[in-house]
Amino acid sequence: MRIAVIGAGPAGLMAAEVLAAGGAQVIVHDAMPSAGRKLLMAGRGGLNLTHSEPLPDFLARYREAMPRLKAPVEAFPPDALRAWSDGLGQPTFVGTSGRVFPKAFKASPLLRAWLRRLDAADVGFAFRHRWVGWDAQGALLFETSDGRRAVSADAIVLALGGASWPRLGSDGAWADILAANGVAVAPMKPANSGFLVAWSKIFRDRFEGQPLKGVALTVGPHTVRGEAIVTRTGIEGGAIYALSAELRDAVLAKGRAVLNVALRPDAARDELVLRLSAPRGKQTFSNFLRKAAQLSPVGIGLLQEAAAASGRSLATLPPAELATLVNAVPIELSGVASIGRAISSAGGIRFDELDAHFMLRRLPGVFAAGEMLDWEAPTGGYLLQASFATGVAAGKGALSWLARKS
Repeated sequence: MRIAVIGAGPAGLMAAEVLAAGGAQVIVHDAMPSAGRKLLMAGRGGLNLTHSEPLPDFLARYREAMPRLKAPVEAFPPDALRAWSDGLGQPTFVGTSGRVFPKAFKASPLLRAWLRRLDAADVGFAFRHRWVGWDAQGALLFETSDGRRAVSADAIVLALGGASWPRLGSDGAWADILAANGVAVAPMKPANSGFLVAWSKIFRDRFEGQPLKGVALTVGPHTVRGEAIVTRTGIEGGAIYALSAELRDAVLAKGRAVLNVALRPDAARDELVLRLSAPRGKQTFSNFLRKAAQLSPVGIGLLQEAAAASGRSLATLPPAELATLVNAVPIELSGVASIGRAISSAGGIRFDELDAHFMLRRLPGVFAAGEMLDWEAPTGGYLLQASFATGVAAGKGALSWLARKS
């Protein structure tokens, strides 16, 4: 059994491991010069493999895609992923947030151990092979440094990623190839991305790169506690990513969205009014706010931005109005940051195009896994978990299909 895996990221490598264990001859093809480039990027700040929360809560993070991801994640759950990592000599630990990391806290040792295991299982690799479709005889076509190459395979696993960080290999170019073969692909959009804000020059120059810590962010009925970071062009960070689907959809639908920031979410309004009613004395207004309301400089800057947008001076607001503003600072988002810089992407192959074994109904013998599929999830280990789990499912699906054919 010759099986071609296209894509050397987590989903593709996991499919290759499952296929090789099932006795298949596997070649992994990738357009890049080496494997796991986006995985290495994800591990620069600590490789967040998965999350330790109860499985029902974990599955709910996949939102609308949960019914379709439930089976593969239950078949290869977080505990199985942790055991797999341990088997590579990379034991894991649970952080204070419940997130799971390798004890080495980076991706490179895990990837090296994984590639050694795949090499021992006789998995082959063909790098600098960019997939461009099929020829008239049904062979896979690749653009290589030596020209176009045709490759025959008994089954194919596609694991080409989404459309975020294209310089690392996942550029979404496969969408046109599959669409031309009748496969429905949902448009790809940024996920876990930053957003654009028209900051004033003064605010931008002073606070670019500054974190907003311990804030609560609200859009519509959705509120998230955490941190955000001011960028030169807008705002990003963990709490922003957790709301990115709602924020993105609002911006795309209306051209704008208003994000409300509570700078002191645990402070009662009456307490803030009392503190802000105290005499200022000879303090500057900024120092008064810093001490009386325990606000950071960047938080005070946000208040000044909001007051200026309404044509008022922050120092002229009465204590009651100022106390209200402290925990409901409006930030107008004017756009979504580029998909090329997003952590992940939404959209992809619609689940209705797949059977229960992750095979494309219109292309028998062709399976798909990972971020190519139409799902999204917040950061926290959910992205990698689903990529690994669907890679396992696609690999098992291909083996089962070949067994039925023989």
